Amino acid sequence: MSFFNKVFASIGIGAATVDTKLEKSSYVAGETVNGVVEITGGSTEQSIDAIYLTLFTTYIRESDDKKYTDYAPIQKVQISNPFSVLENEKKEFPFTFTLPFETPITYGNTRVWVATGVDIKNAVDPKDKDYIEIVPNQLTNAVLTSVQELGFRIRTVECEEAPKRFRGRYPFIQEFEFVPVNGPYQRKLDELEVMFLNQTEDRVELLLEVDRRARGLGGFLAEALEMDESMVRLTISSSDVPRLGVKLQQAIDKFA
Repeated sequence: MSFFNKVFASIGIGAATVDTKLEKSSYVAGETVNGVVEITGGSTEQSIDAIYLTLFTTYIRESDDKKYTDYAPIQKVQISNPFSVLENEKKEFPFTFTLPFETPITYGNTRVWVATGVDIKNAVDPKDKDYIEIVPNQLTNAVLTSVQELGFRIRTVECEEAPKRFRGRYPFIQEFEFVPVNGPYQRKLDELEVMFLNQTEDRVELLLEVDRRARGLGGFLAEALEMDESMVRLTISSSDVPRLGVKLQQAIDKFA
């Protein structure tokens, strides 16, 4: 019977199972994630090479003028060395890892999840998938709030394939698209796009794309050729938060 159990386990029937339990389901980028991976043995003893966790996100990729939803790994963590699990045996593996600051906010269609993988030689690898919510951290929230206080409203938020000139460790970048609904920019701008580039706990590099409203024939031609868009990069630190609105306004006014 043991021989057939091993054969069945190799194709996933009666094999070991995995279940990942996170301490909570909502986080901010840069926060520590704690949890435990539970392994339950199947109908026969199995040797396991490693348990690993991979943090993934979805992003929009464009190819041949069509948009596709793709996914990319953000971080991979190995949480065990080789071990064996006996028939019906239960084992627990606590873990902790830190979310990278580049982890996108789960706004709109963007999804982030922790995928658990178990490497078993010559057998189907059991897997688990746990979705988590990523909310803005303190500095990101301060930037988004300040933009809205200048009279803008968020229209869309998308995690997109990053242009090569702005690509860092990851193939994606999250773009916050605002439209002016009141205040001084309502008649000057069509939209304002905000992207977060290099970020730490108390510092972030912003990329602002200012899209001016067309004025006259020259303006319409510029808009048609996308020459009405200007980009500005600026660094924001925690010490800038009290006057963040003024700093953002000065940057936008250079191109409005």
